[in-house]
Amino acid sequence: MLSGVLLLLMSSGLGNALAQSAAGAPVSPQDHARRANEFLKAKDPVKAIPEFAALVAAQPENVEARANLGVLLYFQGRYAEAEEHLRAAVQMKPDLTRIQALLGLCEYQLGKLDGARGDLSAVVGGLTDAAFRKEVGLTLIEVETAQQDLGAAAATAAKLLEAAPTDAELLYVSYRIHSDLAGESLLSLSLAAPQSAQMQQAIAHELERIRDLPGAIAAFRRAIAKDPSLPGVHFELAEALHGSDNEADKAAAEKEYEAALQRNPHEVQATVRLGDIRADRGDLDGAAGLYEQALKEQPGNADAAIGLARAYSEKNENEKALPYLLHVLEADPSNMLAHFRLSALYRKMHRPEDAKRELAEYQKYKGIKDGMREVYGAMRIQSPHGAGDDAGSKMGR
Repeated sequence: MLSGVLLLLMSSGLGNALAQSAAGAPVSPQDHARRANEFLKAKDPVKAIPEFAALVAAQPENVEARANLGVLLYFQGRYAEAEEHLRAAVQMKPDLTRIQALLGLCEYQLGKLDGARGDLSAVVGGLTDAAFRKEVGLTLIEVETAQQDLGAAAATAAKLLEAAPTDAELLYVSYRIHSDLAGESLLSLSLAAPQSAQMQQAIAHELERIRDLPGAIAAFRRAIAKDPSLPGVHFELAEALHGSDNEADKAAAEKEYEAALQRNPHEVQATVRLGDIRADRGDLDGAAGLYEQALKEQPGNADAAIGLARAYSEKNENEKALPYLLHVLEADPSNMLAHFRLSALYRKMHRPEDAKRELAEYQKYKGIKDGMREVYGAMRIQSPHGAGDDAGSKMGR
Protein backbone atom coordinates (compact mmCIF):
# COMPACT_ATOMS: atom_id res chain seq x y z
CA MET A 1 0.00 0.00 0.00
CA LEU A 2 2.88 2.36 0.82
CA SER A 3 4.33 2.46 -2.67
CA GLY A 4 0.87 2.89 -4.22
CA VAL A 5 0.01 5.85 -2.03
CA LEU A 6 3.34 7.50 -2.62
CA LEU A 7 3.35 7.00 -6.37
CA LEU A 8 -0.08 8.55 -6.52
CA LEU A 9 1.12 11.63 -4.69
CA MET A 10 4.62 12.26 -6.00
CA SER A 11 4.75 15.10 -8.46
CA SER A 12 6.80 14.55 -11.58
CA GLY A 13 8.25 18.00 -10.98
CA LEU A 14 9.79 16.89 -7.72
CA GLY A 15 11.97 14.40 -9.57
CA ASN A 16 13.47 17.12 -11.76
CA ALA A 17 15.65 18.56 -9.02
CA LEU A 18 18.23 21.20 -9.66
CA ALA A 19 21.91 20.28 -9.33
CA GLN A 20 23.28 20.75 -5.83
CA SER A 21 25.27 23.96 -5.36
CA ALA A 22 28.85 24.08 -4.24
CA ALA A 23 29.94 21.94 -1.31
CA GLY A 24 29.02 23.40 2.02
CA ALA A 25 26.19 25.53 0.62
CA PRO A 26 22.72 25.11 2.16
CA VAL A 27 20.75 22.21 0.68
CA SER A 28 17.93 23.51 -1.49
CA PRO A 29 14.34 22.25 -1.31
CA GLN A 30 14.83 20.76 -4.75
CA ASP A 31 17.78 18.74 -3.49
CA HIS A 32 15.75 17.44 -0.55
CA ALA A 33 13.04 16.41 -3.01
CA ARG A 34 15.62 14.69 -5.26
CA ARG A 35 17.15 12.82 -2.33
CA ALA A 36 13.73 11.78 -1.05
CA ASN A 37 12.88 10.39 -4.48
CA GLU A 38 16.15 8.50 -4.67
CA PHE A 39 15.61 6.92 -1.25
CA LEU A 40 12.11 5.91 -2.24
CA LYS A 41 13.35 4.31 -5.44
CA ALA A 42 15.91 2.46 -3.36
CA LYS A 43 13.06 1.31 -1.06
CA ASP A 44 14.58 3.05 1.92
CA PRO A 45 11.69 5.06 3.41
CA VAL A 46 13.52 5.61 6.72
CA LYS A 47 16.12 7.79 4.98
CA ALA A 48 13.45 9.49 2.87
CA ILE A 49 11.63 10.77 5.98
CA PRO A 50 14.20 13.42 7.04
CA GLU A 51 14.46 14.64 3.44
CA PHE A 52 10.70 15.14 3.24
CA ALA A 53 10.75 16.74 6.70
CA ALA A 54 13.38 19.22 5.53
CA LEU A 55 11.37 19.92 2.38
CA VAL A 56 8.23 20.58 4.48
CA ALA A 57 10.19 22.86 6.79
CA ALA A 58 11.31 24.87 3.77
CA GLN A 59 7.95 24.72 1.98
CA PRO A 60 5.13 24.31 4.53
CA GLU A 61 2.50 24.71 1.81
CA ASN A 62 3.92 21.89 -0.36
CA VAL A 63 0.93 19.55 -0.25
CA GLU A 64 2.71 16.63 -1.91
CA ALA A 65 5.62 16.78 0.50
CA ARG A 66 3.22 16.98 3.43
CA ALA A 67 1.25 14.02 2.17
CA ASN A 68 4.28 11.88 1.42
CA LEU A 69 5.84 12.64 4.79
CA GLY A 70 2.57 11.72 6.52
CA VAL A 71 2.35 8.46 4.59
CA LEU A 72 5.93 7.46 5.45
CA LEU A 73 5.50 8.31 9.11
CA TYR A 74 2.22 6.38 9.23
CA PHE A 75 3.78 3.20 7.90
CA GLN A 76 6.63 3.59 10.37
CA GLY A 77 4.05 3.54 13.16
CA ARG A 78 4.77 7.15 14.11
CA TYR A 79 1.09 8.04 14.20
CA ALA A 80 1.21 11.25 16.24
CA GLU A 81 3.74 12.78 13.83
CA ALA A 82 1.95 11.43 10.77
CA GLU A 83 -1.38 12.91 11.83
CA GLU A 84 -0.12 16.48 11.64
CA HIS A 85 1.09 16.18 8.06
CA LEU A 86 -1.81 14.09 6.77
CA ARG A 87 -4.27 16.58 8.22
CA ALA A 88 -2.39 19.54 6.70
CA ALA A 89 -2.41 17.85 3.28
CA VAL A 90 -6.16 17.19 3.45
CA GLN A 91 -6.87 20.76 4.54
CA MET A 92 -4.86 22.10 1.62
CA LYS A 93 -6.32 19.64 -0.90
CA PRO A 94 -9.60 18.10 0.29
CA ASP A 95 -9.94 15.71 -2.68
CA LEU A 96 -7.01 13.53 -1.50
CA THR A 97 -9.30 10.66 -0.55
CA ARG A 98 -6.53 8.15 0.12
CA ILE A 99 -4.71 10.61 2.36
CA GLN A 100 -7.91 11.38 4.26
CA ALA A 101 -8.42 7.62 4.67
CA LEU A 102 -4.92 7.30 6.12
CA LEU A 103 -5.66 10.25 8.40
CA GLY A 104 -8.72 8.38 9.66
CA LEU A 105 -6.67 5.22 10.21
CA CYS A 106 -4.09 7.30 12.02
CA GLU A 107 -6.72 8.84 14.28
CA TYR A 108 -8.05 5.35 15.01
CA GLN A 109 -4.59 4.23 16.10
CA LEU A 110 -4.38 7.27 18.37
CA GLY A 111 -7.78 6.52 19.93
CA LYS A 112 -9.42 9.61 18.41
CA LEU A 113 -12.60 7.78 17.45
CA ASP A 114 -14.79 10.76 16.57
CA GLY A 115 -12.22 12.14 14.16
CA ALA A 116 -11.51 8.70 12.73
CA ARG A 117 -15.19 8.07 12.11
CA GLY A 118 -15.67 11.38 10.36
CA ASP A 119 -12.69 10.95 8.05
CA LEU A 120 -13.20 7.26 7.28
CA SER A 121 -16.92 7.57 6.59
CA ALA A 122 -16.28 10.56 4.30
CA VAL A 123 -14.06 8.62 1.91
CA VAL A 124 -14.77 4.88 2.19
CA GLY A 125 -17.26 4.98 -0.67
CA GLY A 126 -14.83 6.79 -2.98
CA LEU A 127 -11.84 4.47 -2.63
CA THR A 128 -11.16 2.46 -5.77
CA ASP A 129 -8.52 0.05 -4.47
CA ALA A 130 -10.48 -2.95 -3.20
CA ALA A 131 -8.03 -4.05 -0.50
CA PHE A 132 -7.59 -0.52 0.87
CA ARG A 133 -11.35 0.14 0.79
CA LYS A 134 -11.91 -3.05 2.77
CA GLU A 135 -9.29 -2.08 5.38
CA VAL A 136 -10.80 1.38 5.75
CA GLY A 137 -14.34 0.00 5.89
CA LEU A 138 -13.56 -2.62 8.51
CA THR A 139 -11.82 -0.02 10.65
CA LEU A 140 -14.85 2.25 10.32
CA ILE A 141 -17.06 -0.64 11.44
CA GLU A 142 -14.84 -1.14 14.49
CA VAL A 143 -15.24 2.53 15.37
CA GLU A 144 -19.01 2.51 14.86
CA THR A 145 -19.33 -0.66 16.92
CA ALA A 146 -17.15 0.78 19.69
CA GLN A 147 -19.46 3.79 19.75
CA GLN A 148 -22.50 1.48 20.08
CA ASP A 149 -23.92 2.54 16.71
CA LEU A 150 -24.71 -0.88 15.27
CA GLY A 151 -27.13 0.58 12.74
CA ALA A 152 -24.34 2.60 11.15
CA ALA A 153 -22.01 -0.42 11.30
CA ALA A 154 -24.62 -2.52 9.49
CA ALA A 155 -24.95 0.16 6.79
CA THR A 156 -21.17 0.28 6.32
CA ALA A 157 -20.99 -3.51 6.06
CA ALA A 158 -23.79 -3.50 3.48
CA LYS A 159 -21.91 -0.89 1.43
CA LEU A 160 -18.74 -3.00 1.47
CA LEU A 161 -20.67 -6.13 0.50
CA GLU A 162 -22.14 -4.39 -2.54
CA ALA A 163 -18.65 -4.37 -4.03
CA ALA A 164 -17.56 -7.77 -2.64
CA PRO A 165 -20.69 -9.89 -2.05
CA THR A 166 -18.80 -13.18 -1.57
CA ASP A 167 -16.02 -11.92 0.73
CA ALA A 168 -16.07 -14.31 3.71
CA GLU A 169 -14.61 -11.78 6.15
CA LEU A 170 -17.18 -9.14 5.25
CA LEU A 171 -20.02 -11.67 5.39
CA TYR A 172 -18.91 -12.75 8.86
CA VAL A 173 -18.69 -9.15 10.06
CA SER A 174 -22.19 -8.51 8.71
CA TYR A 175 -23.46 -11.64 10.47
CA ARG A 176 -21.95 -10.54 13.78
CA ILE A 177 -23.41 -7.05 13.53
CA HIS A 178 -26.89 -8.28 12.73
CA SER A 179 -26.69 -10.91 15.45
CA ASP A 180 -25.81 -8.17 17.92
CA LEU A 181 -28.64 -5.99 16.59
CA ALA A 182 -31.08 -8.87 17.05
CA GLY A 183 -29.80 -9.46 20.56
CA GLU A 184 -30.16 -5.78 21.42
CA SER A 185 -33.71 -5.69 20.10
CA LEU A 186 -34.67 -8.82 22.01
CA LEU A 187 -33.17 -7.41 25.21
CA SER A 188 -35.00 -4.11 24.73
CA LEU A 189 -38.29 -5.94 24.13
CA SER A 190 -37.80 -8.11 27.22
CA LEU A 191 -37.19 -5.03 29.35
CA ALA A 192 -39.95 -2.88 27.89
CA ALA A 193 -42.74 -5.46 27.51
CA PRO A 194 -41.82 -8.83 29.05
CA GLN A 195 -45.46 -9.98 29.27
CA SER A 196 -46.47 -8.85 25.79
CA ALA A 197 -47.71 -10.92 22.87
CA GLN A 198 -44.71 -9.65 20.91
CA MET A 199 -42.37 -11.09 23.54
CA GLN A 200 -43.96 -14.52 23.09
CA GLN A 201 -43.68 -14.13 19.32
CA ALA A 202 -39.97 -13.32 19.66
CA ILE A 203 -39.47 -16.31 21.98
CA ALA A 204 -41.13 -18.50 19.36
CA HIS A 205 -38.71 -17.30 16.68
CA GLU A 206 -35.72 -18.01 18.93
CA LEU A 207 -37.04 -21.51 19.66
CA GLU A 208 -37.57 -22.10 15.93
CA ARG A 209 -33.99 -21.04 15.34
CA ILE A 210 -32.70 -23.78 17.65
CA ARG A 211 -35.14 -26.26 16.08
CA ASP A 212 -37.43 -26.58 19.08
CA LEU A 213 -40.70 -26.67 17.11
CA PRO A 214 -42.92 -27.86 19.98
CA GLY A 215 -41.65 -24.98 22.11
CA ALA A 216 -42.08 -22.52 19.25
CA ILE A 217 -45.66 -23.71 18.60
CA ALA A 218 -46.51 -23.27 22.28
CA ALA A 219 -45.03 -19.74 22.30
CA PHE A 220 -46.92 -18.74 19.14
CA ARG A 221 -50.14 -19.97 20.76
CA ARG A 222 -49.41 -17.94 23.89
CA ALA A 223 -48.88 -14.89 21.68
CA ILE A 224 -52.22 -15.46 19.95
CA ALA A 225 -53.95 -15.91 23.30
CA LYS A 226 -52.64 -12.50 24.34
CA ASP A 227 -53.41 -10.78 21.02
CA PRO A 228 -55.23 -12.71 18.25
CA SER A 229 -54.78 -9.78 15.84
CA LEU A 230 -50.99 -9.73 16.14
CA PRO A 231 -49.69 -9.17 12.57
CA GLY A 232 -48.33 -12.31 10.94
CA VAL A 233 -48.62 -14.56 13.97
CA HIS A 234 -51.23 -16.95 12.54
CA PHE A 235 -49.13 -17.56 9.43
CA GLU A 236 -46.01 -18.06 11.56
CA LEU A 237 -47.84 -20.59 13.75
CA ALA A 238 -49.16 -22.32 10.64
CA GLU A 239 -45.64 -22.64 9.23
CA ALA A 240 -44.37 -24.13 12.50
CA LEU A 241 -47.29 -26.57 12.59
CA HIS A 242 -46.80 -27.47 8.93
CA GLY A 243 -43.12 -28.22 9.57
CA SER A 244 -43.80 -30.42 12.59
CA ASP A 245 -43.39 -34.21 12.54
CA ASN A 246 -46.60 -34.50 14.56
CA GLU A 247 -49.57 -35.36 12.31
CA ALA A 248 -51.99 -33.53 14.58
CA ASP A 249 -49.88 -30.39 14.24
CA LYS A 250 -49.83 -30.74 10.46
CA ALA A 251 -53.60 -31.07 10.41
CA ALA A 252 -53.97 -27.94 12.54
CA ALA A 253 -51.85 -25.90 10.13
CA GLU A 254 -54.69 -25.49 7.61
CA LYS A 255 -56.90 -23.70 10.13
CA GLU A 256 -54.10 -21.26 10.96
CA TYR A 257 -53.39 -20.53 7.28
CA GLU A 258 -57.09 -19.74 6.87
CA ALA A 259 -56.99 -17.52 9.95
CA ALA A 260 -53.98 -15.70 8.51
CA LEU A 261 -55.88 -15.03 5.28
CA GLN A 262 -58.99 -13.92 7.14
CA ARG A 263 -56.95 -11.27 8.97
CA ASN A 264 -54.84 -10.33 5.97
CA PRO A 265 -56.21 -11.24 2.51
CA HIS A 266 -52.86 -10.22 1.00
CA GLU A 267 -50.92 -12.93 2.90
CA VAL A 268 -49.87 -14.58 -0.36
CA GLN A 269 -47.84 -17.41 1.15
CA ALA A 270 -50.83 -18.53 3.18
CA THR A 271 -52.76 -18.84 -0.09
CA VAL A 272 -49.91 -20.86 -1.58
CA ARG A 273 -49.74 -23.19 1.42
CA LEU A 274 -53.49 -23.80 1.26
CA GLY A 275 -53.01 -24.64 -2.41
CA ASP A 276 -50.36 -27.18 -1.42
CA ILE A 277 -52.72 -28.77 1.09
CA ARG A 278 -55.51 -29.00 -1.54
CA ALA A 279 -53.09 -30.52 -4.05
CA ASP A 280 -51.91 -33.10 -1.53
CA ARG A 281 -55.57 -34.13 -1.08
CA GLY A 282 -55.98 -34.54 -4.82
CA ASP A 283 -58.16 -31.45 -5.23
CA LEU A 284 -56.18 -30.20 -8.23
CA ASP A 285 -58.80 -27.72 -9.46
CA GLY A 286 -59.10 -26.18 -5.99
CA ALA A 287 -55.32 -26.03 -5.68
CA ALA A 288 -54.94 -24.44 -9.12
CA GLY A 289 -57.46 -21.76 -8.19
CA LEU A 290 -55.50 -20.85 -5.07
CA TYR A 291 -52.18 -20.80 -6.93
CA GLU A 292 -53.68 -18.57 -9.62
CA GLN A 293 -55.02 -16.25 -6.92
CA ALA A 294 -51.53 -16.04 -5.38
CA LEU A 295 -49.91 -15.31 -8.75
CA LYS A 296 -52.45 -12.60 -9.49
CA GLU A 297 -51.48 -10.96 -6.19
CA GLN A 298 -47.75 -11.63 -6.59
CA PRO A 299 -46.75 -12.62 -10.15
CA GLY A 300 -43.18 -13.50 -9.20
CA ASN A 301 -44.09 -16.00 -6.46
CA ALA A 302 -42.02 -19.09 -7.30
CA ASP A 303 -43.85 -21.42 -4.92
CA ALA A 304 -47.20 -20.57 -6.50
CA ALA A 305 -45.83 -21.04 -10.02
CA ILE A 306 -44.29 -24.42 -9.16
CA GLY A 307 -47.52 -25.48 -7.45
CA LEU A 308 -49.62 -24.48 -10.45
CA ALA A 309 -47.24 -26.34 -12.77
CA ARG A 310 -47.66 -29.42 -10.58
CA ALA A 311 -51.45 -29.12 -10.72
CA TYR A 312 -51.44 -28.83 -14.52
CA SER A 313 -48.97 -31.70 -14.85
CA GLU A 314 -51.03 -34.03 -12.69
CA LYS A 315 -54.05 -33.14 -14.84
CA ASN A 316 -51.90 -34.11 -17.88
CA GLU A 317 -51.93 -30.53 -19.15
CA ASN A 318 -48.17 -30.57 -19.62
CA GLU A 319 -47.95 -27.75 -22.16
CA LYS A 320 -49.66 -25.44 -19.68
CA ALA A 321 -47.29 -26.51 -16.89
CA LEU A 322 -44.05 -25.96 -18.82
CA PRO A 323 -43.94 -22.13 -19.04
CA TYR A 324 -44.43 -21.72 -15.29
CA LEU A 325 -41.36 -23.80 -14.46
CA LEU A 326 -39.27 -22.15 -17.16
CA HIS A 327 -40.24 -18.73 -15.83
CA VAL A 328 -39.23 -19.69 -12.28
CA LEU A 329 -35.81 -20.89 -13.45
CA GLU A 330 -35.30 -17.81 -15.60
CA ALA A 331 -35.70 -15.70 -12.47
CA ASP A 332 -33.75 -18.08 -10.19
CA PRO A 333 -31.60 -20.76 -11.89
CA SER A 334 -30.76 -22.24 -8.46
CA ASN A 335 -34.36 -23.20 -7.61
CA MET A 336 -33.86 -26.86 -6.81
CA LEU A 337 -37.53 -27.85 -6.70
CA ALA A 338 -38.21 -26.23 -10.07
CA HIS A 339 -35.39 -28.28 -11.66
CA PHE A 340 -36.80 -31.43 -10.08
CA ARG A 341 -40.35 -30.71 -11.29
CA LEU A 342 -39.11 -29.75 -14.76
CA SER A 343 -37.15 -32.99 -15.06
CA ALA A 344 -40.27 -34.99 -14.22
CA LEU A 345 -42.34 -32.92 -16.65
CA TYR A 346 -39.86 -33.46 -19.49
CA ARG A 347 -40.02 -37.21 -18.88
CA LYS A 348 -43.79 -37.06 -19.23
CA MET A 349 -43.35 -35.07 -22.45
CA HIS A 350 -40.91 -37.71 -23.81
CA ARG A 351 -37.93 -35.34 -23.83
CA PRO A 352 -35.29 -37.57 -22.18
CA GLU A 353 -32.26 -35.35 -22.83
CA ASP A 354 -33.95 -32.32 -21.34
CA ALA A 355 -35.09 -34.44 -18.40
CA LYS A 356 -31.53 -35.67 -17.84
CA ARG A 357 -30.14 -32.12 -17.92
CA GLU A 358 -32.66 -30.84 -15.39
CA LEU A 359 -32.04 -33.82 -13.10
CA ALA A 360 -28.32 -33.05 -13.16
CA GLU A 361 -29.06 -29.42 -12.22
CA TYR A 362 -31.31 -30.58 -9.41
CA GLN A 363 -28.59 -32.90 -8.07
CA LYS A 364 -26.02 -30.11 -8.25
CA TYR A 365 -28.09 -27.70 -6.17
CA LYS A 366 -29.24 -30.48 -3.86
CA GLY A 367 -25.57 -31.19 -3.07
CA ILE A 368 -25.01 -27.52 -2.24
CA LYS A 369 -28.07 -27.35 0.00
CA ASP A 370 -27.24 -30.64 1.71
CA GLY A 371 -23.89 -29.11 2.61
CA MET A 372 -25.63 -26.04 4.01
CA ARG A 373 -27.96 -28.23 6.01
CA GLU A 374 -25.00 -30.10 7.52
CA VAL A 375 -23.39 -26.83 8.57
CA TYR A 376 -26.54 -25.58 10.25
CA GLY A 377 -27.18 -29.00 11.72
CA ALA A 378 -23.76 -28.94 13.36
CA MET A 379 -24.71 -25.62 14.95
CA ARG A 380 -28.04 -27.12 16.04
CA ILE A 381 -29.96 -24.18 14.62
CA GLN A 382 -32.64 -23.91 11.98
CA SER A 383 -31.26 -23.28 8.50
CA PRO A 384 -32.46 -20.18 6.66
CA HIS A 385 -35.70 -20.57 4.76
CA GLY A 386 -35.12 -22.74 1.72
CA ALA A 387 -31.54 -23.75 2.61
CA GLY A 388 -32.55 -27.25 3.50
CA ASP A 389 -35.37 -27.71 1.00
CA ASP A 390 -35.26 -31.17 -0.48
CA ALA A 391 -37.38 -31.85 -3.51
CA GLY A 392 -37.47 -35.47 -2.47
CA SER A 393 -39.33 -34.44 0.66
CA LYS A 394 -41.80 -32.44 -1.43
CA MET A 395 -42.86 -35.13 -3.88
CA GLY A 396 -46.43 -34.15 -3.16
CA ARG A 397 -45.66 -30.65 -4.33
